[in-house]
Amino acid sequence: MLIAQFSDTHIKEPGRLAYAHVDTAMMLKNAIAHLNAQPQQPDIVVITGDLVDRGQPEEYAHLRDILTDIVQPVILIPGNHDDRVQMRRSFPEHRWRETEQFWHFVAKEEGWPMALIGLDTIDSGKSSGLLCQERLDWLREQLEDLRGTPILMMMHHPPFDTGIGHMDAIGLSGREALADLLADHPNVELVVCGHLHRNIRATVAGRSVMTCPSTAHTVQLDIAPNAPSMYNLEPPGYLLHWWSGQGIVTHHAVVAQAAGPYPFFDDNGALIQ
Repeated sequence: MLIAQFSDTHIKEPGRLAYAHVDTAMMLKNAIAHLNAQPQQPDIVVITGDLVDRGQPEEYAHLRDILTDIVQPVILIPGNHDDRVQMRRSFPEHRWRETEQFWHFVAKEEGWPMALIGLDTIDSGKSSGLLCQERLDWLREQLEDLRGTPILMMMHHPPFDTGIGHMDAIGLSGREALADLLADHPNVELVVCGHLHRNIRATVAGRSVMTCPSTAHTVQLDIAPNAPSMYNLEPPGYLLHWWSGQGIVTHHAVVAQAAGPYPFFDDNGALIQ
């Protein structure tokens, strides 16, 4: 099973740029084109939050138009820039949504070797995230029902500090209780997140956790408590999570023009098989 993960797409209304400079719509289109050109195609595509920039209907309509270039099923996770009420209105056909109050769910289709759990970490009106007791209780029930089944967990806010001070200041509350649940469920193979606009890996309660790069702008790499809130335009990217039967292997794809591919030759000019 192959799962493509996009994140932090931050789509604006048609014709508008993020921060008056970043064409997030074109960058998402480029990422989709890059994915569509891969020799192995994913079974599903996941977008882990901050789908749009201000949670507005026009932004979600623009996102819907862009996503028509993806032929696979698309799973959406809300982020702090999203509005879950508007998401329901804009994506009423979204197959995986089990509760009315929060946008979280279990996705398990016939033939899938694993289950996918989507968590809603929105703390309404705030940039930081929250796993309240109600959400943690729901998650505990799902994890109990899925004991023995490999799980990929998806959420927007990562449950660890990254060292990038201004982003850690808008991190996740409730992470300690989440860590307790993860420690008790070794079948959680991987937790994937967004929010940081960078590919960062950590371990939480013995489980692998990683953040996905943005398809658009990146957060400046500055591992300091007082790091200023800055972005830059490093090459955007996405992740490919491959389940081979022996765990999840993740590849980081960079969306950029690059020379190649070239065959390998030795120093004598002979083709290396």
